[in-house]
Amino acid sequence: MIKKQLLGFVARWILSSFGMWISITLFGKIYGGSAIWIFVLAGFIFSVANSLIRPLMTLMALPLIVSTMGLFTLIINITIVGLTIWLTPNVTMDFPGALLSSLVMSLVNGVVNFWISPYTSK
Repeated sequence: MIKKQLLGFVARWILSSFGMWISITLFGKIYGGSAIWIFVLAGFIFSVANSLIRPLMTLMALPLIVSTMGLFTLIINITIVGLTIWLTPNVTMDFPGALLSSLVMSLVNGVVNFWISPYTSK
């Protein structure tokens, strides 16, 4: 079971790194450093934030999510992308870039969730 969860996390990390590569390349800027390691680190930070922080934010914002018929989840997605960019060294992105990046990462996560089963034992 642990091996399956670890492989699932690594697969999500790799695909999140690919999504962050698309997002940072199109909507952000890199200042120095090895680009491949920046994308790998950004993918790792995004994967951890998406699996640990996002559920807590969703739970706390549940009344807002319900009252806006789900539109507040877009704010949560932008916050997770903004946190990832803020924690990743040598990368900057403005708010419109974070908005578009959150849409890219939502698409990537949708594909990932379709291919990889959730972190539950079967």
